[in-house]
Amino acid sequence: MSEFKIDELRRRMDKGLQVLKDEFSGLRTGRAAISMLEPVQVEVYGTRMPINQVGTINAPEPRLLTVQVWDAAAVKSVEKGIRDSGLGLNPQTEGNTVRVPVPQLTQERRTELSKVAGKYAEQARVSVRNVRRDGMDLLKKLEKEKQVSEDEHKRHADSVQKLTDELIKKIDEMLADKEKDIMTV
Repeated sequence: MSEFKIDELRRRMDKGLQVLKDEFSGLRTGRAAISMLEPVQVEVYGTRMPINQVGTINAPEPRLLTVQVWDAAAVKSVEKGIRDSGLGLNPQTEGNTVRVPVPQLTQERRTELSKVAGKYAEQARVSVRNVRRDGMDLLKKLEKEKQVSEDEHKRHADSVQKLTDELIKKIDEMLADKEKDIMTV
């Protein structure tokens, strides 16, 4: 396994970290922000797609988001997607516009958002571990095919594990920061 492969594993693991950052950006604690709805997936035209691909998201007021849905047939799906997203939002439909009032954060709501953040972090950890597993499987295959020696296999396996540990630690730190941010009144 060449150094390039380790870099490839790092790139794939970093992608999982970037997804986590994007999901965390949707968990706002104060004002309504467009990024709150970015992780929301909507079932339209027989497939799941991001909400920003079926309408325009705006934040006209500090505690209100609107989604101007482009296709009237997709309005109910957008409303359902927002309601089922786990963000605790209750959308209301007015024609092709879905209004999403952002509730004042209660302690119960903050705890709920912390749990959502925890789920996002666990998904990122699983993603990183899956990349590690792929790397380890590739190493075993290369050793079996006599492309790497047993010593090289051990050295590369150690570096893959070190990379995994480093990224899991980073995910845990990001989660702790986000939970602190959410729980701060």
